[in-house]
Parts: sequence; structure tokens; C-alpha cells
Amino acid sequence: MKFRPCIDLHNGQVKQIVGGSLADGQEPETNFISEKSPAWFAELYQSDGLTGGHVIKLGTGNDEAAREALAAWPGGLQVGGGITADNAGEWLEAGAAQVIVTSSIFKNGQVDGTRLSRLVAEAGRDRLVLDLSCRKKGGQYFVVTDRWQTFTETVVDAESLRQLSTSCCEFLVHGVDVEGKQQGMDEELIELLAAHSPIPCTYAGGVRSFDDLEKLNQAGGGRIDITVGSALDLFGGTLPYRDVVEYCRIH
Repeated sequence: MKFRPCIDLHNGQVKQIVGGSLADGQEPETNFISEKSPAWFAELYQSDGLTGGHVIKLGTGNDEAAREALAAWPGGLQVGGGITADNAGEWLEAGAAQVIVTSSIFKNGQVDGTRLSRLVAEAGRDRLVLDLSCRKKGGQYFVVTDRWQTFTETVVDAESLRQLSTSCCEFLVHGVDVEGKQQGMDEELIELLAAHSPIPCTYAGGVRSFDDLEKLNQAGGGRIDITVGSALDLFGGTLPYRDVVEYCRIH
């Protein structure tokens, strides 16, 4: 189980927000605003050898901050938020190891094969991460787009994971309903991903303690990597960053 660190950007600052509170025309519910720069976090993660972390642009006004992080550790971080076939190459050239994509592969609530194929052609399968962040509705997990506000018709299940895995090198999945709340993980979602994802997969959402890390390791069978945000002391929480890094290195 690898620890995948994060640099979440909102209005050009490193923040931790409640995922489900993102919406147009209003400020999201914010857990933490850092006084540190994006580059500071990138350099910290580099010093600890934490490859595969992600820089997420939550809305507009974050391009400069994202470029700052990528420049601080070229080839060490992934970047997501507003990535399309038209700009994927630009972000890879800016230093991203991989680009993370959700909304731009969907059209009318469904995966658009043409758009996805174009992204693969532009970025390459080994440099493309699909963000399948999801919310539960009617007993199933549906991918959500547009800053997690819009339900698509794509269900996260064995079939969709198998099909989409042929176009990317890994999945990033936020359990949106628990993201940023520090009220526990979505263990059902973790078990689903562990059972059916044929490629590497990173889960984010609700981790608050070392007990949660152990639960994730068990529920995920050691196959699911983890992101911790608001619970970390780096972001105003109580879970020591250094201890999380060491825990994940030995599990």
C-alpha cells in the first residue's frame, strides 16, 4: 500500500475542502488553508520519495499554482482538473508525470469513446490516469463530474473498471460522500475496487486514523493505495504526516 500525497488547489492556494460542497457561485466548505506554497509541498514529497501524488486544480485560477508544484518536482507528480486532449500535452511538458482526467471524457453522461481515444493518443496510456470519483445512488456508485456535482450514467463496477483499464495506467477514486469529513472511509467502495480493478488504484476519502489505514489495507488486500488529506497534521489535522509515510512504507 503506497501513500499518495496530495496538493489540492482552490483559488491558487493549497486547501482542504469538503468534496461535496464544491459548487458554482459559492465558496466551498473549507477545512484548511495552508500558508505554505505548492512548491513547498512538492519539495517535501520529493524528499520523502512519494511518487504518484496528485495536484488537483479545483476550479479556475489554479494553473499558475499547479505549474509551480510541477516545476518543483518535474516528473514526480500527477495533475488533474480541467485536463482535456487539447491541453494534456502542455501539462506533461510542464512536468506532470501523468495527467488525471474525468469530465472531458464524458458526453451526455456517458463515456465518449472518441474523446477517450483522443486523450490516449495525446498523452499515451501510461501517462493517463482516469479519475472515477463517485457518489452512491440507488445502491450503486456513479462517477461524478464537474467538481463532483454532476452524476454520469457510468457505474463503477467490474465491467466498467475492466473496460476503462485498457485506456489508462491507473485509477484515482475519491469517495465523494465522505471526502473531507474525517468521519470514516467508504469500505464498501474500497472492497469493490480491490476486487475488480485490474490496474493500480488510489482511494481517497474519510481516512482519519491509523485504524482506518489498517482497515483499508485489509479491505483492499494491500492492492489499494491511499491518499490522506484533511486528517493530516500538514493540513490542520491530528494524524502525523511522518508517521503515515512510515506506516505505508512497511505495509
